[in-house]
Amino acid sequence: MTVLVVAERTGGRLAAASLDAIAVGISLAGTTAAVVGFAAGPGARESASDLGQYGLARVLVADDPSLEGAPPCAGAASVAAAADRVGADTILIGGTTYGRDLVARLAVKWKASAANGVTEVTPADGALRIRRPVFGGRATETRTLAGPRRVLSVRPHAFPPPPSAPASPTVEPLARPEDPAPLLGPKRTGVEATAAGLGPSLGDASIVVSGGRGVRTAENFHLVEELAAALGAAVGASRAVTDAGWRPGSFQVGQTGRSVSPQLYIAVGISGAIQHLVGMVSSRVIVAINSDASAPIFRVADYGIVGDLFQIVPALTAEIRRVRSA
Repeated sequence: MTVLVVAERTGGRLAAASLDAIAVGISLAGTTAAVVGFAAGPGARESASDLGQYGLARVLVADDPSLEGAPPCAGAASVAAAADRVGADTILIGGTTYGRDLVARLAVKWKASAANGVTEVTPADGALRIRRPVFGGRATETRTLAGPRRVLSVRPHAFPPPPSAPASPTVEPLARPEDPAPLLGPKRTGVEATAAGLGPSLGDASIVVSGGRGVRTAENFHLVEELAAALGAAVGASRAVTDAGWRPGSFQVGQTGRSVSPQLYIAVGISGAIQHLVGMVSSRVIVAINSDASAPIFRVADYGIVGDLFQIVPALTAEIRRVRSA
């Protein structure tokens, strides 16, 4: 098996989602020698160097400036060309908004079986067997990706990160195939950051602490933020919190907000309506803190604490700070 991993860059560095794809690629191929990187657009050569830090010895780059701000349909031809050059049978992409869109484009362009949001993947008689959440996280499906070509995106934080194995990759330039002019028409002209907490963003965080109606007032939400700060976590919120104006809508986790799948999700004062659960139920470990022992959140929680959050959360924050400073 030969795997092509598509690198995505954000904030001047390799996106965390791309690390997930590298880890899965190495696991499937069994060796870094069978995993080839691909990077496109401005910063492609920097991405190649970053890929080398995880043992990839070969990276193809298409550093065409016309790809800056271009939609995924414009990059699909380059990815397909890279896969054909290295003889790849599998393309792996991080599960970002861009990555999920690119998977759909490649399924058509590269004539491949495809899947998004994968949380498990194993070889199975020349095919790949994948598992992923469906119906808003209320079920998990198992699907076999048959055929000679497969392309998939991996759900963020669903796999352990790849080990560091610094190497100096061979960088090969790739001429971008000629795209029809309309594909390069819709250009991104700017990006406006949404309001966020002081910690990592919800999409990248491996730990998320979310607060709900149980914190009672906007002034009390600092308890959630202090716990998040102690853990180095992102701050999230239920829809009740954002609807009340306690925090901006960009904090919302749930069906009409952000879907997250961190290693650890702590729900503080959140009852667990289905609209919230579908946005976080695929988290690896869920901890719920709520005074109502019958709250639906406890049905999906791995660990539950029934009690007064105004006593529990400050005590938990203090203990975490004490342990981390020791």
